[in-house]
Amino acid sequence: MAGSLEDREKGYEARWAHDEELHFRVIARRNSLLGHWAAGEMGLHGSDADAYTQTLIDLEIHGGHDREVAQKIRGDFDTKGIARSDHAIEHKMQEFLAEATAQLMNEKKA
Repeated sequence: MAGSLEDREKGYEARWAHDEELHFRVIARRNSLLGHWAAGEMGLHGSDADAYTQTLIDLEIHGGHDREVAQKIRGDFDTKGIARSDHAIEHKMQEFLAEATAQLMNEKKA
């Protein structure tokens, strides 16, 4: 009986670790899509767009959350004089979250 409980606990731990990894990958993918969108809005292309996108991915890696990502974009848009509402930025974050989730689920099936 004790072995069964230990096996179940290990199964829960493995599932939790898998779910956490998947969540991280979805958010990183979302931030990549979001970064390229925001870079395009700011007129950044090529390596400049890639570098900007990487800053959003790094922000998440270093403990940033959705609010910090949105604030970074908001500040950068304000600096560049780009008129986008907080709601528009949050809407894009949700849109890209759904897209990132779908992409990763499709990759998993392939």
